[in-house]
Amino acid sequence: MAWKFDKPLYSLADEEQNAAATKIWEGESLGGIAENNNRLPQPVIYLLGMTILTAFLITFPLWGQRPTAELYSGYIKLMDSPAVQAIADDKKKMEYIVNNGKDPAKQALLDRHPVTMTDLRMIKDQVIELERKGVDLGEYSVVGPKVVLANFEGNLKADGTRTRKQPWWDKGYTIDVFYVTYFCLSVLIVIKRLPHFSWQPDHSIAH
Repeated sequence: MAWKFDKPLYSLADEEQNAAATKIWEGESLGGIAENNNRLPQPVIYLLGMTILTAFLITFPLWGQRPTAELYSGYIKLMDSPAVQAIADDKKKMEYIVNNGKDPAKQALLDRHPVTMTDLRMIKDQVIELERKGVDLGEYSVVGPKVVLANFEGNLKADGTRTRKQPWWDKGYTIDVFYVTYFCLSVLIVIKRLPHFSWQPDHSIAH
């Protein structure tokens, strides 16, 4: 029973396969259940596709990037500048820092993780201390009022330690993409190996 690929969205089975399938379909009682061969409603297919797509978009690893000490280092450098110190209102101070401490490479994450002057004051000393130690600020996450070593463990560096920078892509997401794709293709293949929905059993055989 060969496979047909000339019209894969119509049928993947040849005439012999379809004839055998229709014979079994009509001949089996299925416990007295009269099962038809209706297609899945198109709105349901669109909803399923939209659900899968939305789930992948909102769980994309890049969107879940945690703010790092490096992200706010430019802001912290401006905090003690004469221009900022001359401003009395915290809100206006923050507006000045945001407008003058922009880094195009960090802008998307800065927009995603906005902070206030109060937030900066809480992490300022911790970030400065890390800078004095000469560590990679990108490996330290800002969690509320604390700056902590990120809990990611990547490839080994030259000094034998592991990189702590959060990847924009992770293995779990790869696994999700693979298995959802595998599932959808498997279901499609199974359905297209059955008789086309244009054929309907007439349930004329007595059970």
